[in-house]
Amino acid sequence: MSLFKLGGQLDKKQTSILGIAGFLFILLVWYLLTMGASPVIREVILPKPISVFKAFGEMFIENSLIKNICHSVGFNLAGYAIALIIAIPVGFMIGLFPFFRGTLQSPIDALRFVPLPAAISIFMGAFGIGAPLIVNFLAFGIMIYLIPVVVQRIDEVNSVYLKTVHTIGATDWQTIKTVYIPSVLSRLSDDIRILTAISWTYITAAEVIGAEGGLGDLAYKAGARFGRYDKVYAILIIIIIIGVLQDKLFGYMDKKFFAHKYQNKNRYATEEEDSGLEMIIDFGMEVLVWSLFALYLFLVVNQFTGTLQQNGEPILTYLFGRTTWVIHLIMFLIIFFKGRKLLAKVRAPKAILPKA
Repeated sequence: MSLFKLGGQLDKKQTSILGIAGFLFILLVWYLLTMGASPVIREVILPKPISVFKAFGEMFIENSLIKNICHSVGFNLAGYAIALIIAIPVGFMIGLFPFFRGTLQSPIDALRFVPLPAAISIFMGAFGIGAPLIVNFLAFGIMIYLIPVVVQRIDEVNSVYLKTVHTIGATDWQTIKTVYIPSVLSRLSDDIRILTAISWTYITAAEVIGAEGGLGDLAYKAGARFGRYDKVYAILIIIIIIGVLQDKLFGYMDKKFFAHKYQNKNRYATEEEDSGLEMIIDFGMEVLVWSLFALYLFLVVNQFTGTLQQNGEPILTYLFGRTTWVIHLIMFLIIFFKGRKLLAKVRAPKAILPKA
């Protein structure tokens, strides 16, 4: 198949090869634009690749890079948690009941046009300067986009399912539980993944003011105060890597929680399409989840024993600060989900083998 055929499709092998080639091409162009004593683009605007690479090690030693990464990840996850806790119930309330749709939908839709950076002073007045400012600013930014999406997903629920449950006499709550919630959440997971990129934009803007550390604060200080643009580019690369990993993690969780979405795809997939690379990625994500879980258990025990400390704080508190609660919440949900699956396997009726 020609790679330049209009509307053509790439198989997984071609996608992987071309993706790697694309990154190598960008790196080559970057090198060519910055090479020599008189580069095409001045180093103050675009540092050399080797300078950016060295900046990673320098920030690790001098700027508490790991702590700042964990702080930003904690802000991101905490903002998402608060936004989901509010947006999903409010979205269901607006989407399912005409009274709330009539009174709340238009004002909430209008909030999407609020330029959030201009409103950050309001959050400063409400939450002060610190982690609450960053987390709630991010939560609000996600929430005003997510609520209308929840309403839209409710409107897209297939009427065949609704007619079926009504035919068998299901109550309103049974209809919500068996039709609306599974259908909406399975589609909403894709929308949440899309918002990942937007969330990092809000975080880096709020961290500059929040005075709680994080990658945004580190980038501002490195660039605006010290003119270390090599560090700024290194931080941007770190944010991109975290965003990609976060997107992959959301995709992994989507396959685990909403496996039915992928059944039709797998049913018609060929052995060639079901590539070894995909199996390696799935296995890698499984190993990553269990490794993070094991590390979390170790750090929780350390919270009480205080064996490992940094600046007088247990490691978990030192790394995530006032967003440690969201790490506990996520791990609790993982334990609950894994335990529920294990319990279901134990309770499942075992096949009775015929006697010889």
